Amino acid sequence: MDTSGNTSKEREGEPEAPRRCGRRRWAMDTRPLRRPAYRRLWGSTVVTAVGSQLTAVAVPKQIYDITGSSAWVGAASLAGLVPLIVFALWGGAIADTMDRRRLLLITNSGIAVTSLLFWLQAFVGLASVGTLMLLLAVQQAFWGLNAPARNASIARLVPEDELPAANALGSTVMQTGQVAGPLLAGALIPVIGLPELYLVDALALCVTVWAVHRLPSLPPLGGVAVRRAGVKEIAAGFRYISGHTVLLLSFLADVVAMVLGMPRALFPQLASQTYAPYGEGLALGLLFAAIPVGAVLGGLFSGTFSRARRHGLMVIGAVVVWGAAVTGFGLSGNLWVAVAFLALAGVADMVSMVFRGAILLSAATDEMRGRMQGVFTVVVAGGPRLADVLHGTAGSAFGPRTAVAGGGLLVVAVMLVLATAVPALRRYRV
Repeated sequence: MDTSGNTSKEREGEPEAPRRCGRRRWAMDTRPLRRPAYRRLWGSTVVTAVGSQLTAVAVPKQIYDITGSSAWVGAASLAGLVPLIVFALWGGAIADTMDRRRLLLITNSGIAVTSLLFWLQAFVGLASVGTLMLLLAVQQAFWGLNAPARNASIARLVPEDELPAANALGSTVMQTGQVAGPLLAGALIPVIGLPELYLVDALALCVTVWAVHRLPSLPPLGGVAVRRAGVKEIAAGFRYISGHTVLLLSFLADVVAMVLGMPRALFPQLASQTYAPYGEGLALGLLFAAIPVGAVLGGLFSGTFSRARRHGLMVIGAVVVWGAAVTGFGLSGNLWVAVAFLALAGVADMVSMVFRGAILLSAATDEMRGRMQGVFTVVVAGGPRLADVLHGTAGSAFGPRTAVAGGGLLVVAVMLVLATAVPALRRYRV
């Protein structure tokens, strides 16, 4: 049974992919790119994955240039997180009540205008932290409205058996952007200047708006009553999660992995103490790049797992491997061994993202997918930030390596206990 929300009419005329054999069985599964609508959505993601990272680098750089204070940089991050959480939850409800293509057009246009305003304030030399924080809050609000609609649309553009492959393609692009975007920003700032970095992002977003404009209409499926998106609809989404154990456990798996096992807050301390003999700057750069690089590698070889049917077991296994790799990282005194463990953690994180995303799209009905993606956005954005607080505190109390290794072991233990105590996730398959 096709529970993805696709209909034969929606997929009519789209080519069927040939069977994969040889090297193509382990290389990235590109079948979804044969479908024109998904290809347009994915193409827009390619552009924004790098462009958004330019602004992500430019904003803290400009704030630090104005204030000379890392505390202000941290405060700006919090200013962006709160609207992201609020509007992601609301955006998920909106995505279930209106044409998702129209919502994507509105929100991508809003993000583009905000990037243009970022450029304008930098071009005129406004030097106002308050203005930057306000623009960042508005931008993150638009992003919170955009992400649930974008992710929920995937299940209307590809059949259910291609959902893992589609998620792998999207996640690989986003992770690649996290590596290439900051490197490109660092290279461009001395050449074109910081204001023009915002302008490049704004121009890239125009390409995104054009690609989204070419998507098919994605209204609520027939038989779903049109309703207003408010607190009642958001609450209904949480009730839906609580009544579907598989969905609840998929969220809990990410919370366990990220809150207990994301050690990035301790990277600076480890670079300056444990790995100082290798050069603090080199060590810090490698530590921050290792997880995204591992995730990209996992995506490039996603053909090895994108056809798996036991999606729940794949999530459980990926989280356990993540925890074990983080533990190995915490125990490593050698920088290169530590980077290898972090890269392995990145591969595991990619696998987890792919199958958690597939579960959310296949186990939820189309009228709930937007709200599920809204909660997903909040969990993905909030988990690592909670981890920063937890690991920073534990690192100060017990030392960074003990805190990292202990967090990794907790991830393994808690995930195995959850999988044993509540079998719904490990039994879930498509």
